Formats: sequence, C-alpha cells, structure tokens
Amino acid sequence: MLLKLLRRAAAFIAIPLVASGAAQAATTPRPALWEVSDPDTKIYLFGTIHLLPKNYGWRTRVVDRAIASADTLVVETIIDAKNPAELTRELIRLGYADGLPPLATRVAPAKRAMLEAAIAKTGIPRPAFDRMRTWAAAFTLLGVQFKELGLQGEEGVEHNLRTAFAAAGKPVGQLETNGEQLGFFNSLPEAAQRDLLEGAIEAPKAASDDFSKMLKVWASGDVAGIAKTFNEQLAASPDLMEALIRRRNVTWTSWIQRRLAAPGTVLFAVGAGHLAGPHSVQTMLERQGYKVRRIQ
Repeated sequence: MLLKLLRRAAAFIAIPLVASGAAQAATTPRPALWEVSDPDTKIYLFGTIHLLPKNYGWRTRVVDRAIASADTLVVETIIDAKNPAELTRELIRLGYADGLPPLATRVAPAKRAMLEAAIAKTGIPRPAFDRMRTWAAAFTLLGVQFKELGLQGEEGVEHNLRTAFAAAGKPVGQLETNGEQLGFFNSLPEAAQRDLLEGAIEAPKAASDDFSKMLKVWASGDVAGIAKTFNEQLAASPDLMEALIRRRNVTWTSWIQRRLAAPGTVLFAVGAGHLAGPHSVQTMLERQGYKVRRIQ
C-alpha cells in the first residue's frame, strides 16, 4: 500500500501545501541546483519542495545568484492563494460526479472509522464526499491532516520565488494550468486513487515523521535520497509513475529544448522528485546530448 505517497507527491511533485513549523532548517542548506546552457541561453534547474515550515532557511548564495540573474521564472503551475477561483472551478469540474460508489466503500473496511473521523473534521456536508472522485476526496482530507499538524500556507519555495520575481518586475510562467495538473490525478486508475485516499487518512504522527525525513534529504541536496524515499516507492505503482513523473518529464524536457533556442536566462523550478531518479529531467536531457552541470 502506498500510504505515504500523497504526502510525498505534495512535497516533491505538484501539490502546493505546507509542512509543519516544528522542523528546523539544515545547518548548511544546499538544495540541488543544475544548469544547462548554450552560447546565448542558460536554464537553471532547481528541485524544490512545495512544503516548508515558517522561516525555514533554504536560500544560499548560489541560489540567490540564479534568482538575480534569471530573466524569467517558470514553475509547474501558478495557484493564486488570494484568488483561487480557477483552482476551485477546475476542482469542481474534474473532482465531482454523480453515480459514484459511496466513499466508505473505497477504503478497506478496517480504515472506514478513520475515514469517517477525518471527514467529520472538514465541516463539509457528508453527502458531498460521496460525489467526490477518490483523488479529490484524498486532497480534501489531506488538507485536514496538514491543518492538524499546525501547517501554514505560502511558505513553500515556489511562493517565495514568485514573490521575489514579482518584486523585481520579472515574468513568471507555468508549465501546466491548474486544470491540467489536476487532470493527471483524474486520469489515474481507481486503484491508484484509492492508494492516495488511504494515505490521506494516515495517523498525523506518521505524517510528521515522513515530512521531517523529506525535508532533511531535500535541504541537504541529497538527490539519491530523494529518489530512494520517493521515486522508488512510486515505482511500485507504474500508473502513478507514468502519470506523475515520466510523462510530465518528457513534456518538460521538450519545453527546455525549445527554450534553449531563444536567448535569455530562466530559473526552471519544479518539484525535486522530477529531478531525481532514472526518469529525471536531467537524465532525459543528457540522453538528447545536452550537458547538464550541477552547480549546488
């Protein structure tokens, strides 16, 4: 069972949520950073973590130089926390349907009490959950789990970077729309979605321990550790690996190749899970003959 998978996805792939404020920054943070370039173009590849405690120190001189020198920031998707209308609209469009089996039947019988307890904490009318697709219910319940851990919003790397680029008057682009990103989960087989749902109702203590481990490997720039703690578990579910990692990395690699044809400097900031393991963006670029150099 992939009980930790949804939290790992939230941290290292796509879901912009935030981890517990109890964790502390590494003594010398060195999150991994690469560059790929040609004579008139440079693209920094920065593996981010979408979940961070308040005041978690992660910026270094190398990262600050990349931020200062880049003309443009590109992230996975742009979610405006102050105006989440697009995200809400897409979540309703993709995440709700009539005629679905009751949500309680979508988890193992031994976990149904945990599911009902989690639902009760949301304040959302119980019948609404039976109309949610399984992945959408998992996202909703995961938010409750994070709140119980004392999690805070707008502390993740992407939000920090977007703020810095906006303050400098530099453009920020996205690789995927909110709808496209949610669509990856909507296209998952039901069995994979149920793995996500069971992960969303796991005990808070396990969630806290898992985040602490993820922060440690990310902040230290331990790419092998990220691959081991995340991508190897994803490999146990080929459907999830294909939808969340490989397919998107193929698309993003093509984007980088096209962008190298135009002059300028870009900070390409995506979840660290996309820059680790055998299906990483760097590996795909190197297979196409590009030289990717790690600079932190």
